[in-house]
Amino acid sequence: MRNERPPGRPAGRARRRPPGRRFPAARRTARALDVLVWALVAFTLSPIAFMVYASLSDYNDVAGGHLVDAGFVAHWENYREMWVDVDFLAFLRNSLVICSLTTVLSTLLASLAAYSLARFRFRGNHAFSVAVSTTQVIPGMLFFLPLYMLYIQVDDAGLPMMNTYHGMVFLYTAMFTPASIWIMRGFFVSIPRELEDAAVIDGCSRFGAFVRIVLPISAPGIIATASFVFLLAWDEVFFAWVLTSSPDVQTVPVGLRLYMGQHATRYDLMMAAAVVSVIPVMLAFFGSQRWFVKGLAAGAVKG
Repeated sequence: MRNERPPGRPAGRARRRPPGRRFPAARRTARALDVLVWALVAFTLSPIAFMVYASLSDYNDVAGGHLVDAGFVAHWENYREMWVDVDFLAFLRNSLVICSLTTVLSTLLASLAAYSLARFRFRGNHAFSVAVSTTQVIPGMLFFLPLYMLYIQVDDAGLPMMNTYHGMVFLYTAMFTPASIWIMRGFFVSIPRELEDAAVIDGCSRFGAFVRIVLPISAPGIIATASFVFLLAWDEVFFAWVLTSSPDVQTVPVGLRLYMGQHATRYDLMMAAAVVSVIPVMLAFFGSQRWFVKGLAAGAVKG
């Protein structure tokens, strides 16, 4: 007996599910993943929330671990006392000067080196690329003793490197340039070579094509690299603690340790100083977030 289709249903078209009943298992999985993501975000932000909460709490509550039990009353005087007890503005100034100079020099050197590795073929190209990558797997602690001895010898030779801006800038530039080269090389490789060849045909030199064509296109990658270097330099504490002993040069991470006194550690003031030190980093990151993500994604296409 021949099957007859019900009246009103088009031939060859399957029955549709109601919109609210499509793939219930997939919808439950998506909701579970959303809950998991928000839980991870809350877990990641919890130290920052505790830092802000502790910076506005009383010293006795923070030191005794009674933040939850005690009724919360905002102690804004912690921030005022933070500026009075320790000249924290000087540490902020030092960090801004050192990190800004490091960012400019490291990004400039990395852009030139990465472009050379991405566009030119010369003897030792592969070896240099491997050497740059190898430096990133060696712990920085291993460089401390040779670097410290080198700085002492240079000081004895008449060129001061300890407790100086240029000594810290030179150190940070040497530390963060290899990673910057690795990031920017992948971005330069993703740029079509035909754009530079067309500029050269129109009369530009190779360096002119680099400045007028490659650099504007590479703006997201340059901003991503600069943000990366600035964040690393701002958070570095070990070399800054060992190679500087004067408040005229010491950076913010070193200044935070000065709130650890001989008899008591002012955790409330330390948390207030940490909140203030995070603000420039957050402004720099969120101001360049769009270019930072775009630059890293573009640099991962090829390379």
